[in-house]
Amino acid sequence: MTARFVYWMNISLDGKIDPPATTGHAGDEWLRIDEPLHREFNRRAAAQTMSVEGRAIYEIMEDYWPAARTDESAPDFLREYGHIWTDKPKILVSRSRTTAQYNTEIYGDSALERLADLRSSADGDIGVGGASIATQLLNAGLLDELLLFIHPVVLGAGRPLFDELAEPLQLDLLESGEYGGDGVGMRRYAVRGAR
Repeated sequence: MTARFVYWMNISLDGKIDPPATTGHAGDEWLRIDEPLHREFNRRAAAQTMSVEGRAIYEIMEDYWPAARTDESAPDFLREYGHIWTDKPKILVSRSRTTAQYNTEIYGDSALERLADLRSSADGDIGVGGASIATQLLNAGLLDELLLFIHPVVLGAGRPLFDELAEPLQLDLLESGEYGGDGVGMRRYAVRGAR
């Protein structure tokens, strides 16, 4: 039994996952997520056995999705994702947080070792959210896949997909597609050398 860590991220054409706050465009205004794309997110998220999130990603998610579950003014696909995120088992990787709700366990010290143990004892795909934790998993040989939704925008600066890597990243294309009506492409890659 071996689980697989899948780093899932929305990115710009120039490989950024978040613009710098100094541009005045911090947040998600640059993302082109329409209903067909969000339904694809829902389908893929529902198929994962759990998720691992860094503190920044987790706090963005917990600020919105639990309330979205019961927001009758929200479209059904947003309410659905609210249920998926809230109900799915999650691991929050954080040294600063000591409590979390919504089916969440916190890994603080020795998080990487605990994630390695989880990967060897669990099964299914485990979603990974956050560049810091994804980089640590990658450098440890524990990241199995990238699932990238590429939005047709060039941010020019901002947070990159990964922090500094120990060596170049070699990938093999597993799947590609286009979702929604706004030209968002998807590329799913296997990471060569994952142990």
